[in-house]
Parts: sequence; C-alpha cells; structure tokens
Amino acid sequence: MNAHGRLTSMSSNRKGDRRERELVNALDEAGFAVMRAPASGSATTRELPDVLAGNGEVFYAIEAKASSGRPIYLDGEEVEALIYFSQNFGAKARIAVRFDREDWYFFHPGDLYVTDGGNYRVKKETALAEGEHFDSFVGGPKQTRLGDADD
Repeated sequence: MNAHGRLTSMSSNRKGDRRERELVNALDEAGFAVMRAPASGSATTRELPDVLAGNGEVFYAIEAKASSGRPIYLDGEEVEALIYFSQNFGAKARIAVRFDREDWYFFHPGDLYVTDGGNYRVKKETALAEGEHFDSFVGGPKQTRLGDADD
C-alpha cells in the first residue's frame, strides 16, 4: 500500500522508475542538464513533474509515462499541475510516452485526447503517428557541442 492507503503494483512502479531513468539518461546524452523530481508527495504537497530538462536554450517540465501497449491515461489534475508548474517555472510542459519496443514520443498537453471524465489518453497508434520523436525533441539526431564546430 502507498501513503494514501491504495494498493500499488510494485512491478509497474519499478518499471516506471526504470523508464524514467532511461529518459533522463537519453536527455543527458543529448546535451541536456536533467534532474528527476523526488517521488510524489515526499518533498511537497504540490505535484512536481517527473523530469526537468534544459540545454540553455529550451527548458522542459516533463511527465513521463510508459506502457506495454495499452493506452496511457493521465489524471486531469496531474496534467493541470504540470501546466501550472511549467508556467511558473518558465518551462515548456510536455508529456513523454513510451510503449514497449518503441522510442519516447512527446506531446504538448493541449494536443492530447481528453476523455469525457476530464482525463487524458494517449494510444500507441497516436504516439507513433502524431507524437514528436525523441531525436526531433532534442533538436535533431546530431548535437553540436563546443569544440565540435569547424571554425
């Protein structure tokens, strides 16, 4: 059980943590300064994004979700908290989704499908067809670093 008295699936939490670390590592390798937020509820009563990333030109607050293949659902309040944090922090809010055997895809919260209940949904087909691919998200397949440029 979690702190709110709800049963949680340890394996899905571990998988989510592993996927989050994969995203952090990939962003780091692409030249971003990256940090993961502490576990929900441990540092503050306000929801924090899963990942903060910036490269000196662009800053992102990212909510990361992974699935084996079933649609990914995000609570409406979770997305509203991401948007609120992003606006106050000066970052761009993004939802990062990853389905098994696929790469990460990124969405602006306003581009997600909203259910009748006010939650957000991303289907695998939607992610592949409409999501921004990781390479595009980080500025293209090749990052120019100081010292790499031909002067």
